Amino acid sequence: MPTITSFSNAQSHGDPLRAIRHLDYTVIFARDLTAMHRFYQAVMGFELQRTLGPSWIEFRIGASVLALTQRGALFDDPSPPTGALSLQLAFRVAPKEVDACAESLRAKGVEILFEPKDQPWGHRTVFFRDPDGNVLEIYAEL
Repeated sequence: MPTITSFSNAQSHGDPLRAIRHLDYTVIFARDLTAMHRFYQAVMGFELQRTLGPSWIEFRIGASVLALTQRGALFDDPSPPTGALSLQLAFRVAPKEVDACAESLRAKGVEILFEPKDQPWGHRTVFFRDPDGNVLEIYAEL
């Protein structure tokens, strides 16, 4: 088991990991790649950046990439059990757009888990799920 060094100790020793400045892309190992592809492109409206064969799909979201793939290439771990909470993605919009996004999702048949609400941590949020059951949030900073 690797030893975890405290932040201040790593910083004082010039740890090269301190050079990380941006989360460039997120990969979701989809249970149903076809449904996930359709959801993120047709429902969410994300720009298809590229596909690398039948089991790798990339969407451009601002400065980041959301990639969809299937287990079995580099990693063949078992999928989390259906219904198990494993991932939440949060997408930021302007404050006035949270409610409009909720209406658009509802019109496209997406079940809203928690209606738009101002949260005590300073965000207006709406929560829903993708076809694999991942928790998705659209939020705005207030």
